Formats: sequence, structure tokens, C-alpha cells
Amino acid sequence: MKDLTEGNEGKLIFQFAVPMLLGNVFHQLYNIVDSVIVGKFLGKEALAAVGASFPIIYAVIALVIGIGSGASVVISQYFGAKDYDKVKRAADTINIFLLFAGVFISIVGILSSEWLFTLLQLPEELMPQAKTYLNIYLAGMVTFFGFNGTASILRGIGDSKTPLYYLIISTIFNIAFDLLFVLVFKWGIAGAAWATVLAQAGAFATAVVHLNRTHYLFGFHVKGMKFDKALFIESIRIGLPSGFQQTFVALGMMALMGIVNTFGTNVIAAYTAASRIDSLASMPAMNFAAALAGFVGQNIGAKRFDRVKRGLIATLKMSLAICVIMTIFIIIQGEWLMGIFTTDPHVVEIGQRYLVIVSVFYVFYSTMFIFGGVLRGAGATLIPMFISLFSLWIIRIPLAYTLSSVMGEDGIWWAIPIAWFSGMVGSMIYYRFGNWKNKGVGRAKHSGLDVVEVE
Repeated sequence: MKDLTEGNEGKLIFQFAVPMLLGNVFHQLYNIVDSVIVGKFLGKEALAAVGASFPIIYAVIALVIGIGSGASVVISQYFGAKDYDKVKRAADTINIFLLFAGVFISIVGILSSEWLFTLLQLPEELMPQAKTYLNIYLAGMVTFFGFNGTASILRGIGDSKTPLYYLIISTIFNIAFDLLFVLVFKWGIAGAAWATVLAQAGAFATAVVHLNRTHYLFGFHVKGMKFDKALFIESIRIGLPSGFQQTFVALGMMALMGIVNTFGTNVIAAYTAASRIDSLASMPAMNFAAALAGFVGQNIGAKRFDRVKRGLIATLKMSLAICVIMTIFIIIQGEWLMGIFTTDPHVVEIGQRYLVIVSVFYVFYSTMFIFGGVLRGAGATLIPMFISLFSLWIIRIPLAYTLSSVMGEDGIWWAIPIAWFSGMVGSMIYYRFGNWKNKGVGRAKHSGLDVVEVE
């Protein structure tokens, strides 16, 4: 791990954030490529069907991925202690869990897909394509979880670059399969779904081969696998809070999608495309916050309290500068960006309006995440979790429902920055006055900032 306790704070945080940003960009390209090819070549109905599927997909995998992240921590701890027997047992345990979880989610998800779309008030004309896409995607859950499990093992033993390499390769194959299945084979929306499933399966297979060749002791070997109940419980204990938070966020996305669905195909397609653009625009803030969390953790551990505040200020400056650039670009080029996904003028107009309304307030989103990064780095995660859930469930969703009844779909778009503002204010208040400063065994004052030592 890079030493973040010496050197220019802003430069270190920037260098730490860039690799994570690249990885997340390629991860998002899975969704974006599907949406672009489907929207361009299959029409706005297919684009809307893909967009309606993603909140459901996210909801069914969030809890399992959270548990997987807990397993990565367990593996990391035992690997650091050189207890390789427990590393092997932890790896086996998470692989067995993810295998059964993948099968279970595939079966339950496919059987309940129509009911879920009905619950979300998906227009009837979109139901056949949405079901086709979702059911094929869910059929590949075993390989999706398998890759995430293998990546967790690699990260746990200190290898964070290899999963990124395989993710990049997988994304390239996803693009190639999309073009082949949709344009050449004419498989329609099913082709887009199969392209993603096969690309994920390829990523899993190559990651397994790498793990088995280079880390045989911790590799993926079906024969001889053993499930360790104690290590599984330990993984749940660590990963469940994150999994629950992601699950509630995913359910919030489903609820919001349910409101969007009531406005018909054009709005659903516009929201699908615009939110893909929005997800890329929001990545710098998320990754700067993650880098800042690592920076804060190391410097608190090294009792370099003077660097914490300087790191926060430097990160805010960098992130806000990027926000301004993003906002200007999106406002000027919003129509062109929407045109990447669809040629339908009504969809482009609705999506462009979404982008203008939301992008002006990226500064709220960025500031919320940056302050949250400091809190996470100090080990205070519970209150920020509640702030996040409050801004989503108490502010954003009720406000989207209320405003949309008066302003139409624009009311949904306005609810997003208002929720960001509430989350930003909550995070700043907790940073300034909250008990996160008293979490550790000691306290020090430096440069006007109370910071704690965290065990």
C-alpha cells in the first residue's frame, strides 16, 4: 500500500484516486455500452426496457456483494497474519456461498421478474423486452458472483490490479459481443443481455485461471472445497452493514424507477440514458472521496493530524474544479450526449432537461461525498449511512412523488439535487459537531481540527 503520510496531500490523493476511477469507469461501461447499442439500433422501447431492469438487478445483488466485501477483509487480515490455512478456508467459504447465492437469485429472480415489473408500474408495451433482458441477465448470476468472489480474494491478498485488467478485457468483449449479437445476428435485446453474461463469464474464467496458476493455495478448486461456518459469520459481521446500506439504496432506486415508469416510454428511455451520463459525471467525486478516506485513515494512524484538514481542503478544491468543468460541458453538450443513446427527439429533449437540472448541482453531490470520505476514513460509518438513507428515503423519493404530480417528470429531476443538498448539509454538520471525533482511544488537536486515533 502506498504511504500517504508524507508528501503533498493533494498530489497523493489525486494519484491514489486515478486507478480507482479508471476501474469504475470500465465497470460502468458494461451498462453504458448496452444502453448505447440498444438505444441506437433497437429503439427507445428497448432502451427503456434495459433501464427498467437495472434497479432490480442492483437490488438483488447488493446484499450479496456486501457480504463478499466482508470476506475480502477477512482474507486480508489472515493473509497479513500469514495464516494461510484460514485464507484458504475463507476463500472456499465465500466461493461456496456465492455459488449457491447465484443459483438462488437466478431462480427466484426469473420466477418473480414479471411481478417485480408490475409492482414498478412498467408500461405493458415494455414488459416483454424488459422480462427477456432481465431473465437472461439473471441467468448469469453465478458467473457474475464468481468473478466478484475471485476479485475479492485477489484484493484480500493485496492484488488490486489484476481484477481491473480482467474487467477491462471483459468490457472490450462485451462491446464486441453486443455488436455481433445485435447488429450481425439480429438477436435484439436478448443479444445485448447475452453479450453481458458471456463477457462476465469470460472475466470469471480468466480470473480463476490466473488465481489457480499464481496463487494455487487460494485458488478456485471445486473438488475439496470446505465451508467454514465461523469464517462465514465473520464475513457477514463485517460486510452486512455495507450490504444493508446498498440494499436500501437499491430499493430506493426501484421506488424512484416506479415513479419514472408512470410517465411512459419516452421518460423511461430518457431517464435511462441521462442517468448513464450522470453516473460517469459523478464518478470523480466518489473516487476522490474513497481516496480521501484512505488518506485520512493512514494519517490518523500515523498521528499526522495536521494533514487531515489539508487533505480535505485539497480534495474539495480538486473535486469542485472537476464539477464546474463537468457542469459546463454537460449543459453545452447535453443534446449531443443524449444523441449517443438515441435519435428520438422527444427522448433527447427530456433527457437533456434532466441533465441541465441535475448537473448544475453536482457541487452538492461532490461536497457530500468528500465530507463522507473524511468520516469513513476516521472509522465513523453508522451516522453517514443514516444520513444517506435519510436523504434518499425521507427527502428524495417522497419529494419526487409530490413534485412530479405538480411539475411532471421535471419534479423527479428536481428531487435529486434537493436530496443531495440535504445529504451535504447532514454530512457537514456531523463533521463539524458529531461524535466521530471521539471514536478512538485518544484525541489530538491540530490546525484547528479535532481528530481521533482509531484502533
